[in-house]
Amino acid sequence: MLEIHLILNKLKEIKKKNIFIRGFLNYSKYQKKLLIIKNKLNNPNIWNDFYHILSLNKKKTNIENLLSSLDDINQEIIDINELINLAINTNDKKILKESIKILFNIKNKINILELKKIFVKKNDGKNCFIDIQAGSGGIDSQDWAKIIMRMYIKWAEKKKFQVNVVNKSPGDIIGGIKSSTLHIIGHYAFGWLRTENGIHRLVRKSPFNSSKRRHTSFVSTFIYPEIQENINMSINLEDLRIDVYRSSGAGGQHVNRTESAVRITHIPTGLVTQCQNNRSQHKNKDQAMKQIKFKLYELQNKKKQKKQKKIEKKKFNISWGYQIRSYILDNSRIKDIRTGIEINDIQSVLDGNLDKFIQASLKLGL
Repeated sequence: MLEIHLILNKLKEIKKKNIFIRGFLNYSKYQKKLLIIKNKLNNPNIWNDFYHILSLNKKKTNIENLLSSLDDINQEIIDINELINLAINTNDKKILKESIKILFNIKNKINILELKKIFVKKNDGKNCFIDIQAGSGGIDSQDWAKIIMRMYIKWAEKKKFQVNVVNKSPGDIIGGIKSSTLHIIGHYAFGWLRTENGIHRLVRKSPFNSSKRRHTSFVSTFIYPEIQENINMSINLEDLRIDVYRSSGAGGQHVNRTESAVRITHIPTGLVTQCQNNRSQHKNKDQAMKQIKFKLYELQNKKKQKKQKKIEKKKFNISWGYQIRSYILDNSRIKDIRTGIEINDIQSVLDGNLDKFIQASLKLGL
């Protein structure tokens, strides 16, 4: 019975992925495009323009290949659905075992198509960093920053990504944090998370207020890729402020009593990176310097000089504006401001089930 339950769950998961990829790629839109191209090619007046015909035929082939891949996957899902039902009704364990292999094969085909069509930006395939910063809201925001950090860690774990806490600055309450940096290691980590830049707004009855008054807190997230190759970027050392301090910890013998933690501030932009996960100050400085380069590279790559101020305002002005998501605990409702997606299962989202939000924002090309 357990095996059947797992197979049915896997089939359900694949069906959901298939619906998403067909919707994301806008299957019906491509069908209409193909019809328009075919009508153009059937027009005898076009045959005088050789290069235009060549261009249309290339587009036609690409669309036909895409639609064919989607149709094949859809038919395979229909076939395996019938096969699994037959195996369950006849209690055929051999077919059930074979169906597991087929399901994984279909899932792999969808994943390949997904990666080819969704993650098309230059750095999508890379690892990434997430900067989490508590904003307006005092100790409530520091507690909220801790929850947001846990949410992204849980999300990464569900994706089978590796997560390292590069830096964590403790808050004014036990468990709370003022800021932290996560290093997410996995194929297409940045591609998945690049639309998660912005402000997370929390509305709840404060657990830190004796009268349990409704309180609003803000936390910002800033995502940037880890560039493996050497970045051809010169940084004026006079633009940097480098501070060293004692790394924070739980206390006792494990606290590093030397000033090994490093904070680097890029003064012109206000960008800050911190690292304290190594006992060596030299290693922490090297890591923090790499992160500054990654951040500056991302700023230049995404916005260039004209839009840098807009990005930094977005990152550091942690208040009512620039929100990507509102989490209203009293009403059990999370709403993505950009896509309009709403989810009522708050705990599920805080446990890392973010894909519905992320997929919608990627689909809109945010």
